[in-house]
Amino acid sequence: MAESVKVVIVDDHDMVRMGLKTYLMLEPSFEVIGEAGNGKELLDWLDQRPQEEHPDLVLMDLMMPVMNGAETTRAVLARYPSIKIVILTSFLEDDLVVEAVEAGAVSYVLKTVSADELIYALQGANRGMPVMTGDVSQALTRGIRQRTVQGDSTGMTEREKEVLLLVAEGKSNKDIAEELHISIKTVKTHVSNLLMKCELEDRTQLAIYAHRKGWVQS
Repeated sequence: MAESVKVVIVDDHDMVRMGLKTYLMLEPSFEVIGEAGNGKELLDWLDQRPQEEHPDLVLMDLMMPVMNGAETTRAVLARYPSIKIVILTSFLEDDLVVEAVEAGAVSYVLKTVSADELIYALQGANRGMPVMTGDVSQALTRGIRQRTVQGDSTGMTEREKEVLLLVAEGKSNKDIAEELHISIKTVKTHVSNLLMKCELEDRTQLAIYAHRKGWVQS
């Protein structure tokens, strides 16, 4: 029989921890070996135990007092890089998703998922396989794109930079309009402004410009 996956639950709400613990205890493939109310408590818990008693997985809330989920993820992985971390949260803001993933979380799961979906995410994380719902994946994509285009000094607006990245990805005006929820006419205006500001002649040159800036992966 396969050894059970050891899990620690971290959430600042007692009832949430209790509910998650109760459910996971019914799953023979998981063993809840500890819990904490915030990131500092988790780090203290880990530091007080030999490595062989550490969890395989940490199932952790994102917004907590003392140390939030992203901060805790960075701190845990800096000390104990073999531990896999799954963020379980109610928040879907683009920047929060990016921050958690950049910190090293394997998966980012909303608290609205079904029990089966949560188990699937934990099983995937234990194998090092990221599991995210469509909403989370879209938020991650938007957040990364937003960060990528920040800091340029060409005088582009943030919306123009978003359009530029989509042009570089080979998207048509219609595709861009649908993705950004704007009209095709507005897209055309942004493209014209981009050509003027970058002193370029066509969409191909815009795409090359974005690649040279390192904004688009080849």
